[in-house]
Amino acid sequence: MPGRYFDEWQVGDRIEHAVTRTVTETDNLLISTLTHNVQPLHLDAEAAKDSEFGQILVNSCFTFSLTVGISVADTTLGTLVANLGFDEVKFPKSVFCGDTLRIESEVIAVRESGSRPTAGIVTWEHRAINQRGEVVCTMKRSALLHKSPA
Repeated sequence: MPGRYFDEWQVGDRIEHAVTRTVTETDNLLISTLTHNVQPLHLDAEAAKDSEFGQILVNSCFTFSLTVGISVADTTLGTLVANLGFDEVKFPKSVFCGDTLRIESEVIAVRESGSRPTAGIVTWEHRAINQRGEVVCTMKRSALLHKSPA
């Protein structure tokens, strides 16, 4: 499913993305090793067992990236000029191996580009929610999108 052009978005538009994802130990291991994050809470079951969480925590970089990645097909696929920034990234609850995440997106701002007459800027708030209904990640994402072809 392709993303939408700039002029197809309005403040208040909401999407509950159809793709959901169960986080695996392999996901966590790969992102942690690929990014050289040697935090024992992500990689050492014994260290994690003795923490307040009692189990391995999923690396927040994975949660962030999954949230953005799942949103792309419905928001910017084929219409993106560039991501402009991510703001107010928060992780209000922890993610653990075996959690299943779903993603929601809501448009919170839309404005014309001051320098590109054929593009505009859309800002979404993305939310990742686990199988218990707990919000585990929130962020604001701004992207420069093409306008619909003439």
